[in-house]
Amino acid sequence: MMNKNLIETVAAGVVRRLLGQCVEVEASGRHVHLSEEAVEALFGKGHALTRKTGLSQPGQYACLERIAVQGPKKTMENVVVLGPERAQTQVEISATDALTLGIKAPVRMSGELAGTPGARLIGPRGVFDIGEGVIVAKRHIHITPEDASRLGIADNEDVDVTVFGERAATFHGVTVRVSPLFATFMHIDYDEANACGHVKGMVGFIQKARRPAWGRGHE
Repeated sequence: MMNKNLIETVAAGVVRRLLGQCVEVEASGRHVHLSEEAVEALFGKGHALTRKTGLSQPGQYACLERIAVQGPKKTMENVVVLGPERAQTQVEISATDALTLGIKAPVRMSGELAGTPGARLIGPRGVFDIGEGVIVAKRHIHITPEDASRLGIADNEDVDVTVFGERAATFHGVTVRVSPLFATFMHIDYDEANACGHVKGMVGFIQKARRPAWGRGHE
């Protein structure tokens, strides 16, 4: 019979290894990133965004300002504005939001806006129409170079992430973004969060992406 202390030591080692492969998972609700031009059109000339709450990514924050996003079918009120200002205005919504608004928003990484649909943004001082910039954000991991090296994953690599809980699930095709300016967190939208029973502090186990047998063909 194995020594109890040995079993506990081995088990502790396995737990440490598994936790070392984990990343905290955050759920992101609908929000917008505004250009300086959009800020002035929506809130008035010379207006600067007002920081309310810091976010997990360094330098990013939720603002006191809110706007409405109008699509062909409906208008969504009280949409969060994130700062600071960006070079191009971007609206990030869930697939459910897209159906509600009547906008055929594609799944894209942040900043990959070419060929995406637009919308009308409505603020307290005016409107701002964008010809493109509405996306459903692709699930992704922000990660520091140190953590990426430790995990053996690279910038722009897709990995699988399994979350455990009441509605355990594995997310495939999670894109890795590596930068010294990041803090290590995985981001999913509210549709995905509801699907896996997300709760604050939930972690996911990172695995190298595995191609399904039916997709391999004859090798």
